[in-house]
Amino acid sequence: MADLSTRQDALPVPAAIGLLPMQRPRLRTGGVANLGRAIRSSKKAIVGLALLLVFVAWSVAPGLIAPYSATYEGFAPSLGPSRLHWLGTTHYGQDIYSQIVWGARPSMVIALVAGFFATVLSVFVGVSSAYLGGLSDDVISLVTDVFLVIPTFPLVIVIAAYAHSQSDWVLIAVLVITGWSYGARQLRSQTLSLRNRDFLESARVRGERKLYVILAEILPTMTSLIVANFLGAALYAVLTAAGLQFVGLGDSSQISWGTMLYWAQNNEALQTGQYLWATAPGLCIAGLGAAFALLNYAFDEISNPALRPIRRVRVKHSDS
Repeated sequence: MADLSTRQDALPVPAAIGLLPMQRPRLRTGGVANLGRAIRSSKKAIVGLALLLVFVAWSVAPGLIAPYSATYEGFAPSLGPSRLHWLGTTHYGQDIYSQIVWGARPSMVIALVAGFFATVLSVFVGVSSAYLGGLSDDVISLVTDVFLVIPTFPLVIVIAAYAHSQSDWVLIAVLVITGWSYGARQLRSQTLSLRNRDFLESARVRGERKLYVILAEILPTMTSLIVANFLGAALYAVLTAAGLQFVGLGDSSQISWGTMLYWAQNNEALQTGQYLWATAPGLCIAGLGAAFALLNYAFDEISNPALRPIRRVRVKHSDS
């Protein structure tokens, strides 16, 4: 009778041990890798990222990019574009291009900070509401629906007017209060679709705490949706903050794109032929909003496969 080890050596290893061939487990691609791949595969996202990097550079190092101080009033007023003043000067003798560069920082700070806190509130409310369920879900959903149906911009104006303060932090707080509900509704719907999945059931069977399940099991699966909500909240913050500053509810002594529009309107820039004073900050606001919107395309494609473009596969025909 042949030795067992000899018989096993003569057979393929899977047949000898009675098991299927072992395969290496596929590693889960991280959320950051997915986001990077989505940006690289979308021309719109690449354009949006390029625009955003320009505004970030202006925000980080305005003193190295702007030729003059934003508040210096020693130039001749109402000059047109020239080699020394690319966009001309204001009615007060300030260089418009320098104000554009210096005004990027407060506009960017308001957008990112307000977008971040609005997203955190959306995640906390939407995910907790859906996962906890019951009476908690009913009450939180009712509050969310109330904020969704209230006209946003009039509410923002009322809150900002009653705050009796022109601080940026008050403006950010107003934007967070009025900008979280839409994202919370989206995240609640996504969490409801995940609540009964097998990996969550196994976590509950293991006796994991609800906080652990939310942070370690649910949130990582919604990375792209959370980032998309952040970009949407930042876009809302940019446009709404500029609108509030334009009507005089911001800090008019601060140089930002919204306050530039405020002073241009007060001095009738369009009527007096100073078109760049009024249009340049408006174009920057639109450019920053477009950057967030274009980047949002990539993250929408991750969270919603139906939006992913269909790529045609080229078939090579051989002559043989």
